[in-house]
Amino acid sequence: MALRIAFLASGADAAQSALRALTARYGNHPPEEASHIVALGGDGFMLQTLHQTQKLDIPVYGMNCGTIGFLMNAYTEDGLPDRLTEAGEEVLNPLAMRAETIGGGVAHGLAINEVSMLRAGPQAAKLRISVDGRIRMDELVCDGALVATPAGSTAYNLSAHGPIVPIGAEVLALTAIAAFRPRRWRGALLPKGAVVRFDVLEPDKRPVRADADSMSVPHVLAVEIRSQPAIRHRILFDEGHGLEERLLREQFA
Repeated sequence: MALRIAFLASGADAAQSALRALTARYGNHPPEEASHIVALGGDGFMLQTLHQTQKLDIPVYGMNCGTIGFLMNAYTEDGLPDRLTEAGEEVLNPLAMRAETIGGGVAHGLAINEVSMLRAGPQAAKLRISVDGRIRMDELVCDGALVATPAGSTAYNLSAHGPIVPIGAEVLALTAIAAFRPRRWRGALLPKGAVVRFDVLEPDKRPVRADADSMSVPHVLAVEIRSQPAIRHRILFDEGHGLEERLLREQFA
């Protein structure tokens, strides 16, 4: 059966040029009618595409037309149907964020990479950390903290000196960002089913915002984070270049 490809592209010139070339060669179907979605851009656009198409249950194949492409395959116009047919599939579950704000509001978000708590003022944040309803750290003074999925462990988590987590591991990484007290606390590895709660101490004096991928919630009081196994993001990678191989290469770079 012929593949029905939906091409989606970022606004970058290189991605728009690729969109025109690939559409002329292979056609372009609406995502709702497609058998495969091809995202043209960088990792940021790939995350955006996964969020936008999560209800379609269609595999997404990224081709790198941006500056960062950990979730992307190499760009080439030739042989795309064969590449899609032969690609390996990884299934990712996002994190669900529930954020309570100073004004009494509640915001919900999903994150494929990480949910992060970040100081939003000149003073360090003060956070209390609970796991599954039990307080594990009474006070963490820091620039922030994050909870990352295995797929997101090489993103912000790695920059904050968190561990790289194998893609098949049923764990989440909890990582401090510039911890001041405890000064050298490096975080923890948690079961995938754990519910993590951050309570913001002194929120008026030390404001904090919460980010779930590209969604940002200012002036948070508390944030709960848990894995969302009911949502499945299907990502395709060229044979021999899947996420597991990429994570291994990253550790030996």
